[in-house]
Amino acid sequence: MSISSNDLRPGVTIEWDGGLWRVLEFLHVKPGKGAAFVRAKLKNIRTGAVRETTFRAGEKLERARVETRKMQYLYTDGEYFTFMDNESFEQLQVPAAMLEDETKYLLENMECQVMIYEEQAIGVELPNTVVLTVAETEPGIKGDTAQGGSKNATMETGAVVSVPLFIEVGEKLIIDTRNNAYVSRA
Repeated sequence: MSISSNDLRPGVTIEWDGGLWRVLEFLHVKPGKGAAFVRAKLKNIRTGAVRETTFRAGEKLERARVETRKMQYLYTDGEYFTFMDNESFEQLQVPAAMLEDETKYLLENMECQVMIYEEQAIGVELPNTVVLTVAETEPGIKGDTAQGGSKNATMETGAVVSVPLFIEVGEKLIIDTRNNAYVSRA
């Protein structure tokens, strides 16, 4: 399926330059002189390489046929992360190398969207927010700041999040997976 370079958006997957690429960022540029173009930052799904490139406005690109399936995260053996299809109960292993930032939010039995291309898992889309328990943080000192400050907290999965000073070990917090930000207490 062909798409125009003008239709590029973060998360769109294209077949380009002999590989499978996911758009991370894009910018439509209309210079005062000359033709418009699209500047894009792409990530190769198989190798993890990130590349910036420029496409002419309206250039035709091949959109990859990526299917998403709702799956439940079961466990990891360090090399692979195992997910189970909620409908067929079929298990699928995703190489740890394909999951980078996602691993710091994965909890057993969590439901995710697994992206599949030609019957192979190529990535995982997490829910926008997850509930994690604080495993470690330094105590907040009352009256320490005039405007309310923040400190780092290590969550049960190993994610390090900047949280308000009043947060203590053992509290459950809502964390935004898109930008690794504290949202609120759960």
